[in-house]
Amino acid sequence: MALASTHAATLEGVSAHLVTVEANIGPGLPGVHMVGLGDAAVKESRERIRTAVANSALPWPRTKVMVSLSPAHIPKAGSHFDLPVALAVIAGMDPRAQLRLESAMVLGELGLSGTLRRVEGILPMLLAAPEHLEWLVVPAENAAEAALLGSERVLVARSLSEVWNWLLGIAPLERPGPAQLHDATSPAPDFRDIAGQLPERHALEVAAAGGHHVMMVGPPGVGKSMLAERLPSILPPLDPAEVIEATALHSVAGGPHRGVVNRRPFVAPHPSVSRAALIGGGSGRPRPGAVSLAHHGVLFLDEASEIPAAVLDALRIPLESGAVRLSRTRREVVYPADFQLVLAANTCKCGAATPSRCVCRAHERAAHLRNLSGPLRDRLDISLHITAQDAVVSARGAEASADIAQRVAAARDRAAHRWLRAGLTARVNARVSAALLRRDHPATEDAMALVGAYLADGTLTQRGVDRVLRLAWTLADLDEQARPNLDHVARAVELRTPHSEGVFA
Repeated sequence: MALASTHAATLEGVSAHLVTVEANIGPGLPGVHMVGLGDAAVKESRERIRTAVANSALPWPRTKVMVSLSPAHIPKAGSHFDLPVALAVIAGMDPRAQLRLESAMVLGELGLSGTLRRVEGILPMLLAAPEHLEWLVVPAENAAEAALLGSERVLVARSLSEVWNWLLGIAPLERPGPAQLHDATSPAPDFRDIAGQLPERHALEVAAAGGHHVMMVGPPGVGKSMLAERLPSILPPLDPAEVIEATALHSVAGGPHRGVVNRRPFVAPHPSVSRAALIGGGSGRPRPGAVSLAHHGVLFLDEASEIPAAVLDALRIPLESGAVRLSRTRREVVYPADFQLVLAANTCKCGAATPSRCVCRAHERAAHLRNLSGPLRDRLDISLHITAQDAVVSARGAEASADIAQRVAAARDRAAHRWLRAGLTARVNARVSAALLRRDHPATEDAMALVGAYLADGTLTQRGVDRVLRLAWTLADLDEQARPNLDHVARAVELRTPHSEGVFA
C-alpha cells in the first residue's frame, strides 16, 4: 500500500475552504474510487485524469486507487481538482515527490494531452491557502490573477509534466509576472464626447463624488446611455484591495471575462434580466449576479420600465447592505455588492419628447414606471429629467473626464478624512449612517429648517431627508465648504425631486 496527499480548495461564495486530497494505492481490482461529496465535474474527471497521465508518459497504478477529498461534509465542485488528484495518485508510487507535494496547494484542469487549463475562482482559493503551505501552483492562464497576491509562493505551470518534474527537483517552475493594477491599453468612454447637457454632467459629477444612485428619465436619443457609460471614467481608480475583490468575483462567476479587473466595472444587463441573473443564485452552486459583478463599479439598468417589479425590488436590500445573501440548505452564501445604481427610462411608452406629442392612452401613461416601487425610488438619491433643449451640435470644448475626475477625487478625499475622524469606515457620503448625520453632522440651522419644511409638506420622506443630507454634504465637499448651507440643501432637494413632468418626486 502507498499513500500520498496534497492540498486544493473548494469555493463557497467568494470564500474558499481548504481541501486535503489523499490518494491510496492498494490491492484490489483496477479503478479509481472517489469519496468526499464531489460534484459531477469531480466524479467525471477520473477517465480524463487517467488519459492525461498516459499522454504525459507518466506511470499509472494497475490496482485499486481510493481518492479522498476532506473535509468530507463540505461539497466539492469544479474541474480544478484534476491536477491535485493526478499528482496524489502518481506520487503514491514515487516517494521522491511526496514531501514537496504535501507542502503545496495545486490547482488546475487537465486536458487529455496533459496541458493545464484555466480554472474559475483561482484568486479566492489562493487567498484561502494557509501560511504553512510553501508553494501554490496554478495554470499559466491564471498567472495574471495569481500575481495580485504578490506572493513568492505562487508558481505557474503549463502541463502536468512540468509540475511533476518540479516535484522531483528536475526543473523549476516559473513565477508570475508583476501584477497589472491599472489598464491604460484601451480607452474608456470620455465625457468630452458629450455635446452640451451641462446640468446632467454636473449631476453625474455629484453622483460620482458621493457614491449616489441615479435615475434618468427622458425621450429616446437624448444621451441617457452615453452619460451612464461615462460615469466610471470620473470615478477614482481601483485600489489594490478593490482590484483583488473585483477580480475574485469575476473569477468565481466565470463567463467571457478573463484576467484582472483593473478598472471600475460597468455592468449593463439586458432589460429581460431575471432575478437570479441580477441578484445571483441559480441551481447547483450559486453564482454571483450582476449586482456583484458591478461591485466597486456601476450597475446600469436601461429601459427600467420594461423590467418586472419583482426583479427591481430585489435591489432594495443590496442597495442598503452592500451585499447579497443567498440561503441554501444548511448554509448561506454571501456575495459583496457595493455598487452605484443608474436607472434609465423613457418618459412614456411611446417615448415622446413632450406631453403634446404623446400618443399613449391614459392608462398606459398612468402605468408607466409603476414597476418602480416607492421604497426603491426612495433609495435613489438623484433624479434627472433629460431633454434635448440644451443639446448642441458639436462637443468641441467639452470638459474631459480627467478634469472632472480630479474634482471628484478631491471631494472624496475630504469626505473620507472627515468620516475617518468620526470613527467611520465609510469613504463616501452615500454610505454614512443617517442617524450620525442628523445627530453629529447636520447642515446649518437655516438649512435644517428648510429640510423640516419639506418633510412637513410631504415633499420628502424620512429616508428622503437622509438622502438630501448626504447629497448636501457631497455638494459642500465639491465646493470645499466645511458644512452644508442653505444653498447646498436647496440644490440637493432639486437634484432629488426635480420639478419636471415625467419624473417621480
